[in-house]
Amino acid sequence: MTAALTPSAVLDAADWRARRHAHEERVDGWLTPHLARRRRGEKHPVEDFLFTYYSHRPAQLRRWHPGPGVLLSGADPAEFGRDYRASGAGVMLDTAAVRARRAESIDWIRTLLAATAGRQPHLGCFGMHEWAMVYRQTQAEVRHNAWPLRLSPEETARTVEANRIRCSHFDAYRFFTAPARPLNLLAPSREAQPALEQPGCLHANMDLYKWAYKLSPLVPSELVADAFALARDIRTLDMRASPYDLADLGYPPVRVETVEGRHEYVQAQRSFAERAAPLRARLIAECEGPALTTRR
Repeated sequence: MTAALTPSAVLDAADWRARRHAHEERVDGWLTPHLARRRRGEKHPVEDFLFTYYSHRPAQLRRWHPGPGVLLSGADPAEFGRDYRASGAGVMLDTAAVRARRAESIDWIRTLLAATAGRQPHLGCFGMHEWAMVYRQTQAEVRHNAWPLRLSPEETARTVEANRIRCSHFDAYRFFTAPARPLNLLAPSREAQPALEQPGCLHANMDLYKWAYKLSPLVPSELVADAFALARDIRTLDMRASPYDLADLGYPPVRVETVEGRHEYVQAQRSFAERAAPLRARLIAECEGPALTTRR
């Protein structure tokens, strides 16, 4: 074994197979209904979002990786992919090679996450980003047009206009309708992302899933799944607080057009920010920690 593949932990065959099986079972709970709907040609505006918006395929989410520095006794490198190397004792991720190949991406992700973690959460957006995505559109034009809006187009527009929109997340802002963009107090861009994202933003916290899978296999698959679970719960709030009427799907609305609804939204938003903080810290640690440092 080369020095670059010196392990920091060793899992015997029974242990790593048990971890892999537990991960697959957990992920199958999310994948099985999604794949069944896909075979039937059905679409679900909440449950399918993470599989359609993000680029990580179901099979990739299901595949287990132990993370850096873990030697898997009795394993075959063919089971784990091109970045794993065999030794007399087992199989291990070639962390140095992966890190060298992805150095620029890892540094960008670390910079974004650290900048976001260093800011105070802003909790006053009230989910208006979803409303801005349908502002001044007809029912036929809206993105999820198979589902009705809760309010009339004029009432929806008045709700948007009555609230200060301060969306800091570029990938939400870019879906705003053209008339809604000038109403936003900020002008997010990809270049400004590290300067604008803040830890109260639902979409910034949902994106922890994206940064986790983009770092894979340099992070354990359990961490990717934890981020997916958070993103899935956030998507539920995102759509309950949206202008869509999804009550028939089992999603009662959070009526952010009312004082009571805005209070409910802020409480949930604060809870998600608290859940996201340790996941963000773990991802930063994986980017900065000795496990991802090239050894000689």
